[in-house]
Amino acid sequence: MEKLIGVIQLDGELDLLKELTYFRCGAAVPFGSRYRMIDFVLSNMVNSQIQDIAVFTRQKYRSLMDHLGTGKPWDLDRKRGGLFILPPDWNDPTDFSRGDLQHFHNNRDFFNRGLGEYVLITGSHHICNIDYRKVFQQHLNTGADVTAIYQPVTHLQSEHLTEKKLELDELGNVLNITTDANNSNLFMDMYIIKKSLLLELVDFCIARKKENLLLDGIIANLNRLTVHSYEYNGYLSVINLIESYYKHSMSLLDIDVYAQLFLNRKPIYTKPKDEPPTKYAKSAIAKGSLIANGCVIEGTVENSILFRGVHIHKDAVVRNSIIMQRCEIQAGTLLQNVVLDKDIIISPDRTFIGAPENPYIVAKRKVL
Repeated sequence: MEKLIGVIQLDGELDLLKELTYFRCGAAVPFGSRYRMIDFVLSNMVNSQIQDIAVFTRQKYRSLMDHLGTGKPWDLDRKRGGLFILPPDWNDPTDFSRGDLQHFHNNRDFFNRGLGEYVLITGSHHICNIDYRKVFQQHLNTGADVTAIYQPVTHLQSEHLTEKKLELDELGNVLNITTDANNSNLFMDMYIIKKSLLLELVDFCIARKKENLLLDGIIANLNRLTVHSYEYNGYLSVINLIESYYKHSMSLLDIDVYAQLFLNRKPIYTKPKDEPPTKYAKSAIAKGSLIANGCVIEGTVENSILFRGVHIHKDAVVRNSIIMQRCEIQAGTLLQNVVLDKDIIISPDRTFIGAPENPYIVAKRKVL
C-alpha cells in the first residue's frame, strides 16, 4: 500500500493508568503477556503494507524508544522510509504552533519526503486487529475528504463514557463528533485524510492560533468537509483506565477472546527477547493462565497473566493477577487481583489482595 503513510499520534493520550504510566507513556504499557500497547496499531499498519510510519510523542518516551528501536521486529528498518520516532525537538524561533499541531508543523519533512498521497492517523489505546487496506479502499471509493473508523457498541462500559462518538446520518456521513455518553458509535481515534488536505488544515489551524487538528481542523469544518465513516466489527478494547486495562487483559484468558485478537487475522509483532521456555517444577500448579517464556514456576498460578522472566517460588500463590517482566514472588506469598509492574520483588509470607473493579497496583522496581 504505497499511497498510505502512517502516523501514530501519542501527544493527546493522557496517562490514566496510574502507576503503570508513572515512568512511561501509555503506548509503552505492557499488555497480553509479551506485547506493548503500541505493538497492535504498529502491526496493523505493517500488515496493511504501510511502510512509512511516524510516531509523534511528547513525554515519557524513553521506554517507548527502547522498545521500538530501529523497527526491525516490524520489518521497518529500511534504507528508505520505515519507522520514524519523532519526539519534540523543535528549534524554530518563528514557530508559534501549539498542541498536537506542533508535531505536524515541525515534522513537515516527514510528509514531504513520504511517497504516500494519503495519511492514516491513529492513537494507541484502542487495541484491535484491523485491516486498514479495506478502510483505505472505501475511502478512495467514496471520495471522502476524511474517513473515520468507528465501532457500534452494544453495551457501553465505563471506559466508553468519555471517548469520542460519531453522530451519523443514514448514509454513514459524520454529522458531528461528540462525547455524548448515550451515543454508541465509538470513534476509534483512527482516520484517513489526503496529505495535501492535512497540511492545509494544519496551516489553517495555526494561523488561527488553534491547538488540535481533529477538533479545530476537522470537527470545526464539518460543514465544508465530506467526512465518511467506516464500521469496524472485530475485537476492540479501549484501554484508558486502570480498570479497563485489568478487565481487558484478564479477558484474554478466554480462548475465544484470545482467538479474536491473535489467531483470526495477521500476527501481532513485538520486540523479541529470546528467552528459554518456561520451567515448571514438580511443585508447580498452573491453570487457566497466560504465561510467557522465560518464567520459573514453583508455586501456584491460577487465572493470571505472567510476562517474561517471572519467578514464582514454592508455596507462593498468584490468582487473578498480572505480573510483569522479571518480577520475583517469594515463598508463602499470596497475590490476588494484583497488577505488578516490572522488576518487583515480593518478600516471603506477604499478602496483597485487591478487587476486580479496583486491583492493587504496584509501580515498577519496588521491594515489598
